Amino acid sequence: MAEEKKAEDKKKAAQRPKAMKAAPKEAAHKEAPRVEAVKEAPKAEHHAPKAEAKPVPKAETHPRPEAAKPVAAPHRPEAHAAPKPPAPSVPVPKMEKAVVAVAPKAKAPAHKEPKKKKGAPKKVTRAFVARGKRKESVARASIKAGKGTVRMNTLNISAINNPYIREIIREPLRYIGPEANNVDISVNVEGGGVMGQAQAARTAIAHALMLYFDQMNLREKFLSIDRSMVIEDTRRVETKKFRGPKARARFQKSYR
Repeated sequence: MAEEKKAEDKKKAAQRPKAMKAAPKEAAHKEAPRVEAVKEAPKAEHHAPKAEAKPVPKAETHPRPEAAKPVAAPHRPEAHAAPKPPAPSVPVPKMEKAVVAVAPKAKAPAHKEPKKKKGAPKKVTRAFVARGKRKESVARASIKAGKGTVRMNTLNISAINNPYIREIIREPLRYIGPEANNVDISVNVEGGGVMGQAQAARTAIAHALMLYFDQMNLREKFLSIDRSMVIEDTRRVETKKFRGPKARARFQKSYR
């Protein structure tokens, strides 16, 4: 019995691969059923029916009434009237033109410019301005042709009471001789004290004379007499310091 079962099993085992091999062949022969493409029925268009456009009634255009043409009046033959007798001609007297005498217009007198009198030509006057300094004083002297007057701040120097100051101001005039009587000198001074103003005016007058009498070579003459008449003094007052009444002085010490 066991042998018979083994033989049957072998037969079955031999038949199995054949059946497995045959299966793909059969499957290849058996083609899938062709599905015929079904033509779809045309879809019904579900569109709302378009409303038909109603024709718009055109506005009635009335023709403009033409202007009435003037009707020509029928020609009527005029009745032949009797000719009128001619009016008697009356002589018309001629009017003489009146002659009016027109007075000639008076001519306006022409504006005549006053004639300029031809006088002697004006003489050109020479004038010079010079400066002088001393300490805090500044003097400006103006010189021109004249009669020999000398003024200091519009005051004649002869009115100055101090003779020493008067001589300081007049010193440059003493060295030019009689030419000093042919010029007028006016000095304006400001700043400083009495002596400072007098020495500043002296320097300013000396500079003015050198400019006016440029041919007299006064510079060398003044330098040989006194150098301070030509060259300004550059010295200034020394400032005061603390612990003393003046620039150099000191307060006194007390030991008692």
